Amino acid sequence: MEPKEQINTMIKLETGIPGFDFISHGGLPMGRTTLVAGTSGSAKTVFATQYLAEGIIQFDDSVVFVTFEESPKDIRRNMIGFGWDIQKWEDEGKWTFVDVSPEPGMEVLESGSYDLGALLARIEHAINKVNAKRLSMDSIGAIFSQITDSSIVRSELFRIVYALKELGVTAILTAERTQEYGDIARYGVEEFVTDNVIVVRNVLEQEKRRRTIEILKFRGTMHQKGEYPFTIIPGEGIIIIPLSAIELKQKSSTLRISSGNAEMDKMCGGGFFRDSIILISGATGNGKTLMVTEFINGGAKNKERCLLFAFEEGREQLLRNASGWGVDYEKLEEENRLKIVAVYPEVAGLEDHLITMKKEIDKFKPTRVAIDSLSALERISSIRGFREFVIGLTSFIKHKEVVGLFTATTPTLLGGTSVTEAHISTITDSIILLRYVEMFGEMHRGITVLKMRGSMHDKDIREYTIDGTGMHIGKPFRNISGILSGNPMISTASEVDRIKDLF
Repeated sequence: MEPKEQINTMIKLETGIPGFDFISHGGLPMGRTTLVAGTSGSAKTVFATQYLAEGIIQFDDSVVFVTFEESPKDIRRNMIGFGWDIQKWEDEGKWTFVDVSPEPGMEVLESGSYDLGALLARIEHAINKVNAKRLSMDSIGAIFSQITDSSIVRSELFRIVYALKELGVTAILTAERTQEYGDIARYGVEEFVTDNVIVVRNVLEQEKRRRTIEILKFRGTMHQKGEYPFTIIPGEGIIIIPLSAIELKQKSSTLRISSGNAEMDKMCGGGFFRDSIILISGATGNGKTLMVTEFINGGAKNKERCLLFAFEEGREQLLRNASGWGVDYEKLEEENRLKIVAVYPEVAGLEDHLITMKKEIDKFKPTRVAIDSLSALERISSIRGFREFVIGLTSFIKHKEVVGLFTATTPTLLGGTSVTEAHISTITDSIILLRYVEMFGEMHRGITVLKMRGSMHDKDIREYTIDGTGMHIGKPFRNISGILSGNPMISTASEVDRIKDLF
């Protein structure tokens, strides 16, 4: 390891890849070689290409791409979907290929010795030709597959790394892995020769794919530890979601806003806090979407901008539902007070949804955000992925100082804890429970404010009804226990007649 004073003064080259420069504390160590290892389909080539593309787009760096497997023609065609016009950059003298890809029908001969002198000469010529600062080699396993002696693989790889360092470029070498967790690369020596090691994964969890990136080693400098989820967006490329960027530094406002329901405001001690996250939990048909509608309407009446993400119902159905409660969503859209984003959860991965939602919030700049419902997103992700999504979303909304209202569906009609509640309850500021109450052969509805940080609130469980004008919260249930557990019981037998009269 290098001296301590060099650890803190290591110069890093920004990659420009969203999220990566944060988890790497500034980018790749300048003038060094980084190994990017992953199985087939883990986005190694995309990472290596984006590193070069962002160098041109953001920093006007010239680059060299050494390809051992795909032809330059294939790479140009495959990467145009990300908005990277490699041919244009070649014409401008900013991008140069060193093509070592096999020609069709070429016979691969296995040899006991291998000399990279000619290849290194071509690479040096390409670097000098465009005065390149960045270089990617994809993939080094293609040349080492011709070598049977592992000691030769190590010595030749060391020769490549040393030559690139002497040429002054900051380089990426990609390498194949045979499994997501295990040996870093195919030959077992690559990670010991390079200065830095990055592992990209595309793990199958509960029949769902989840992409992650991990900086395994940065020699002589610090970086964030652990795996971080990422996604690949058409027209943009890799976007890493650094959960470590979450900081508990957001402001806490004492300003109250209306929930859209006067009785609900009273139960909450005067309304919701401006920068709070509220979770509404209830069974299907219990009024969660109605509370979202009242929440949005309450904001619109106050000239606020509201953003609704709907994952269970289409836009037309939402318009119909709101109209049935006397709220005109179309008019609110025309007045630019409301934007509805209705999408089926399965159309994209959870990371993709998170990126899209952040963009919509940044673009529309709402003061209120509603999500109906978070539970619909559970089925497209693993439990770990869903937890990361919830943390990333709530922290982003709180950082924007926007009030967020989320709904979650309970697993049974009479209650129960959902996966959503288990992962979001501790980071929400308020929790409102909606429950069915079975009494004397009839179904009633109950509402209670289970939690509200920073404020006194009504502890009662109140009965409520729903009609064409919305939700009407009534009197508390008295002398009845077990409502939240789904097993209501009269306190004493003598109270039966009086309770019947109550209903």
